[in-house]
Amino acid sequence: MYTVADYLLDRLKELGIDEIFGVPGDYNLQFLDHITAREDLEWIGNANELNAAYMADGYARTKGISAFVTTFGVGELSAVNGLAGSFAENVPVIEIVGSPTTAVQASKKLVHHTLGDGDFLRFEKMHEEVTAGIAHLTADNALTEIDRVLLIAITEKRPVYINLPIDIATITVSKPQSKLNSQAEQLTAVEAAILTKVEQALQQAQCPVVIAGHEILSYHIEQQLDAFIQKFNLPITTLPLGKSAFNEDDAHYLGTYTGSTTDEPLKSRVDTADLVLLLGVKLTDSATSGFSFGFTDQQVISIGSTEVLFYGEQQEKVQLDRFVSALATLSFSRFTGEIIPVKRTENLAITDENLTQKQFWKMVEEFLISGDTIIGEQGTSFFGLTNVPLKKAVNFIGQPLWGSIGYTFPSALGSQLANKASRHLLFIGDGSLQLTVQELGTAIREKLAPIVFVINNNGYTVEREIHGATEQYNDIPMWDYQKLPFVFGGTEQTVATYKVFTELELDEVMKSARNDTERMQWIEVVMDQEDAPELLKKLGKIFAKQNA
Repeated sequence: MYTVADYLLDRLKELGIDEIFGVPGDYNLQFLDHITAREDLEWIGNANELNAAYMADGYARTKGISAFVTTFGVGELSAVNGLAGSFAENVPVIEIVGSPTTAVQASKKLVHHTLGDGDFLRFEKMHEEVTAGIAHLTADNALTEIDRVLLIAITEKRPVYINLPIDIATITVSKPQSKLNSQAEQLTAVEAAILTKVEQALQQAQCPVVIAGHEILSYHIEQQLDAFIQKFNLPITTLPLGKSAFNEDDAHYLGTYTGSTTDEPLKSRVDTADLVLLLGVKLTDSATSGFSFGFTDQQVISIGSTEVLFYGEQQEKVQLDRFVSALATLSFSRFTGEIIPVKRTENLAITDENLTQKQFWKMVEEFLISGDTIIGEQGTSFFGLTNVPLKKAVNFIGQPLWGSIGYTFPSALGSQLANKASRHLLFIGDGSLQLTVQELGTAIREKLAPIVFVINNNGYTVEREIHGATEQYNDIPMWDYQKLPFVFGGTEQTVATYKVFTELELDEVMKSARNDTERMQWIEVVMDQEDAPELLKKLGKIFAKQNA
């Protein structure tokens, strides 16, 4: 018997999903049976629904799309924060919510996991603001609604929500007769006209610069962007929200642009450009140091997934992946001006001094190798990594717009499952880790082997830099971080743990960790509470003023 549940899972598999995350609950158990019965899908049970949403987000950033399952009410509301982050940062995640039978819902019975008022649509309505599409499956619409919202997810690169009543999941249906309709490759008339305008602007520009943003990563069009840059020899930078959208080892890459906090000569090069071409960019406060970018609307053409602006005037929308692919077909002269690539750390001296933030991130730069995936937790880690030049084929994951602390630990594990061939390096602070550390047990169970750097600086450093440097609300309980993996089921056969205080200690541990690929590497890095990356110190002052 082929059911709605089977149809949905076949569609997920068609989109490239191999693992499904979530937490069991009595309203989704029968659907979970269909997942575990398949040999081509793996169920990854999580410690809680929020972590499942975070894990699915990381998986989607690396693989292109993901899915997770919760139960009605209590489960889906626990996950909604993670879903909101996916919506904010253009990550296509599919939330499947197992709900009571249609008969129970129609009779408005006061069953568990409801608010006791017989209204079964309340939680679905709550998701309207953080999803691009909602499907409430019935016997009549199940197949068309599944296809509709999945197309929204892959086209708009945003999360969607599927309400799957128990009895609807088991209805007998026919298998898909064709693949999901994909976007046409040919430009629309509107897109062609906008492309011509971009071409004319580039023909006239004497000192252009391209800024790439996170939507390049959302649509996985890094290669299309690269083809455009290489063909026309254009200088390019990225925002922190969009780091790794372009190969940072390439001679065209100028460094990370962060507004007024950007180092020279990059700051002046961007601010004085006669054309600033933004591709997939959102100029958020954390990415631009409190909106302190030095260019004006009169310099900017911005092409994004939801908005197109020419010198401050709004144009009709485009399909971003199709449009960026077409940029390499333009006709204008190659740029012949000077391009100063990002400066890299050379001949770094290692001493027996206690670790500082400044030295730590320089050592991290030298530690990276091609093919790594880097995950930076919002706060000390993200702002420390912002100006670390990456190697070729290194992917970067952060969440600077939504900025939910604790996000990166489950996200790193989801991304590691999506790309097992890439060594994942997670940098996370002690405060953030305490929010989502439960997923450490999942990592050990799944035999994942990332390198995890836990920065122990005794509390919420990013908050201390903004306000209340010595206030108790920025303090956290002190844990013995080095021993945590063994609390969550790790053994010496599955995890190697370290605690370092000095540069020499870290240097030795880094060498061991890089060579030990079969076990998780868990490295507690102790640094002074009052120490912070220079960028974070500057941003702390800017955010404090912004919040005044």
